[in-house]
Amino acid sequence: MAKEMVAMLLAGGQGSRLYALTQNLAKPAVPFGGKYRIIDFPISNCVNSGIDTVGVLTQYQPLVLNEYIGNGQPWDLDRLNGGIHVLPPYQKAKGSDWYKGTANAIYQNISFIERYDPQYVIILSGDQICKQDYSDFLRFHKEKNAEFSVAVMEVPWEEAGRFGLMVTDDNDKITEFQEKPKEPKSNLASMGIYIFNWDILRTYLEEDEADPESENDFGNNIIPNLLRDGRDMYAYHFKGYWKDVGTISSLWEANMEVLDPENSGIDLYDDEWKIYSRNPGMTGHRIGTEAKVENSMITDGCRVNGTVKHSILFAGVTIEAGAVVEDAVIMGGSAVRAGAVVSHCIIAENVEIGPGAIVGAMPSADEAGVATIGSGVTIGARAKIGPSAMVDTDVKEGEEKW
Repeated sequence: MAKEMVAMLLAGGQGSRLYALTQNLAKPAVPFGGKYRIIDFPISNCVNSGIDTVGVLTQYQPLVLNEYIGNGQPWDLDRLNGGIHVLPPYQKAKGSDWYKGTANAIYQNISFIERYDPQYVIILSGDQICKQDYSDFLRFHKEKNAEFSVAVMEVPWEEAGRFGLMVTDDNDKITEFQEKPKEPKSNLASMGIYIFNWDILRTYLEEDEADPESENDFGNNIIPNLLRDGRDMYAYHFKGYWKDVGTISSLWEANMEVLDPENSGIDLYDDEWKIYSRNPGMTGHRIGTEAKVENSMITDGCRVNGTVKHSILFAGVTIEAGAVVEDAVIMGGSAVRAGAVVSHCIIAENVEIGPGAIVGAMPSADEAGVATIGSGVTIGARAKIGPSAMVDTDVKEGEEKW
């Protein structure tokens, strides 16, 4: 049965700038916002937009991601016709290798797309926090009679040089593409979300694959080739919440913005556009009689007997009596023992912060970094971890890391 549009979700990213958080984990599988992982956002957007066929292209450290997606049931994507499919690189008769770039990843899965004979293909990024109606994006694409459309956001002019930029005319038609230019001609940043007519996409993927000089990348190769040939290309203006959580500081900021939905624009309590997740089934959280909790998200299974301010605690976190947690993101199964002070930091899953330890510090004139502790690490009693430290191995009792 033919589908109008198939989604291809690029989820193979290593996320090297997240350091300790992605040592054993693909970036889209990084936990976010108390009960989610980053990949929940594009998958939920697909479901809420009426897209029921999603290919998830994995590569780097895919184990947790594959297990998490499973058969797609939490997102109502366990279907006989369509549904969600994990698409790792695989060996073909004539030989193959890792996905060499974003375009090559889609090229290697042409046969998957062809099974559904779609008119359109939407290409999504697995490492953005964004709530977006893709059906409205498709409506725009059809109205413009476009062959290719890209979702763009206006960014401050002083930051424009950090992005791939679309230069457009008054009708939103793309006339030029600038990749991280020194002198920007536009402040319309590409979100890395594209809609193609399938016949056009296939043609350009095959041409790109045949070019030995190509980097096999959408931004560096496919989009410039479309422009070269004068294709009908349009920029769709997106005005909602969007954040590329590619760095520790941006991931920390996005988590903190969850606590202020009125001002930040990211509302995880919105029943009209739910973000679905494979949330671990745990007992309810418990706030002890001596606990003090202010403006925080406390998820299932947490045990809080200390002080928690402006922080996000994922499922199963323990905060013992006398511990203080402020401006922190603490991922599932971690424990902060009695008397420890944890502030302005990200603690990954299953971390043990020993009694009296100090991790991170509230920003000062001299230091405003985000301390980060990798998964499974033990921080010994009375150890001190500096405000910009990146720790991925155990720290002994009383030891200092800066």
